[in-house]
Amino acid sequence: MSANRPPFLRPLLLASALAVAGVGACSGQTPGQVSMPLAGQPATPAPELVAGLPDFTRLVEQVGPAVVSVQAEIGSKPVVAQSGRVPQMPGDDEGDDEEQIPEFFRRFFGPGMTPMPGMPGMPNARPRGTSLGTGFIISTDGYVLTNHHVIDGADKVRIKLSDRREFVARVVGSDEQSDVALLKIDAKGLPVMRIGDSKLLKPGQWVVAIGSPFGLDHSVTAGIVSAVGRANPGADQRYVPFIQTDVAINRGNSGGPLLDTRGQVVGINSQIFSNSGGYMGVSFAIPIDVAMNAVQQLKTTGKVTRGQLGVQVQAVNRDMAKAMGLADANGALVAAVEPGSAAERAGLQRQDVIRSVNGQPVYESSDLPPIIGAMAPGTRVALDVFRDGKSRTVTATLNALDEATADEGRLPGMQKPAAPAPANALGIVGQELTAQQRSRLGLQAKEGVLIARIEGQAARDAGLRQGDVILAVGRNDVGSVAALNAELKAAGQGRPVMLLVRRGGGTVYMTVDPAQD
Repeated sequence: MSANRPPFLRPLLLASALAVAGVGACSGQTPGQVSMPLAGQPATPAPELVAGLPDFTRLVEQVGPAVVSVQAEIGSKPVVAQSGRVPQMPGDDEGDDEEQIPEFFRRFFGPGMTPMPGMPGMPNARPRGTSLGTGFIISTDGYVLTNHHVIDGADKVRIKLSDRREFVARVVGSDEQSDVALLKIDAKGLPVMRIGDSKLLKPGQWVVAIGSPFGLDHSVTAGIVSAVGRANPGADQRYVPFIQTDVAINRGNSGGPLLDTRGQVVGINSQIFSNSGGYMGVSFAIPIDVAMNAVQQLKTTGKVTRGQLGVQVQAVNRDMAKAMGLADANGALVAAVEPGSAAERAGLQRQDVIRSVNGQPVYESSDLPPIIGAMAPGTRVALDVFRDGKSRTVTATLNALDEATADEGRLPGMQKPAAPAPANALGIVGQELTAQQRSRLGLQAKEGVLIARIEGQAARDAGLRQGDVILAVGRNDVGSVAALNAELKAAGQGRPVMLLVRRGGGTVYMTVDPAQD
């Protein structure tokens, strides 16, 4: 018989035979002997910290009926994104090519569908067809929660219940920032998903997902919470502190519930980290607290409003903390204060570090937007701010969030500027900005200096590059090459220098440590 076995099976079978027969041979035992502990090994094994794997069958039986399948039908009419670019329809070069989907945070759709219009690198119209997703019922009279990107641009949305009944749903409201959509079907006495508290989630807890990956309704997967409060660098959802899990979710799981072991929904499955388009062990869910905040506003007004402080912030690194005299790198560094904003009225300044909001710590710069965004416009907040070596409390009254975004294009003439010799210790060669360039950047006259060339290694290592615009050295504004060189004249004494830099539509502080040159 063994001669007839396929060759690829032989090594496996041989290894199995050795594993069985070799137990006694390797240990010098005869069958039936009891092995003794090796030297240094405890006679009594350590107690197990996890007594068996959990059984999720009761949970699924109880909550499964409240999970629904969502089919969003997109017709032949092009859906143009807010950016106003030319839509790409099926048959165009970019229309159905999934290789163009950015690696980070791919959206989940049914077969043949592409990510949400307007995402970086993607077409700005969705092809006609059917987007497949998941949802769950949150009220007995037919309110259903799902993702915004599942139903975005749909002409008709169909809901299929676990008992195979189907309904045409009405879109009550949808919020792109939180990726939450509220639907309504005409039905009564429906099973309901119980709402949990996502703030109580901790890394290591078991969680369960139920959804329709690839149209396979009511598929169940389980895993643990990997992290909470994750920022999303791959899409403009800075107001969502995502729950990261290792629960297997794929296309069609979008909008489905993430459940704790009590059967309560704690999140809405939304995104994955993938370089293949499929599950790779890292999944993200919208906290149910964020989603229900959006639901209440969508029910009442049909839209979601958020508080806005009016600052651009960035992370604090070790060099920045050293330069500012901070004991640690916690907090959100203010890189820009918007004119007329709540931050300006409250007296916030560039290079302030926001350490907490109403007593809630801000460890990372990404912590600040969700905290502020969860508050209603008009809310008064107390900010713990570090400035000039001292902590102080600043009180601000929040504005309503302005959804307008800055122009991310580079300035004309930035690629090949003139390159005079450096006149400062950091080796930064400056060039005067033209009136047209300042206008494109939204700068005033005599504001900012263009970087023409970088000759200092420390400046390169800090991430500065040709085409950046330096607005300030520390707190001191610069508007000419002479002013820049004068401010940098003292550099090279071994102390890190903080530069306020405009790149594209964003403004950030960058720290150059001359001691590293």
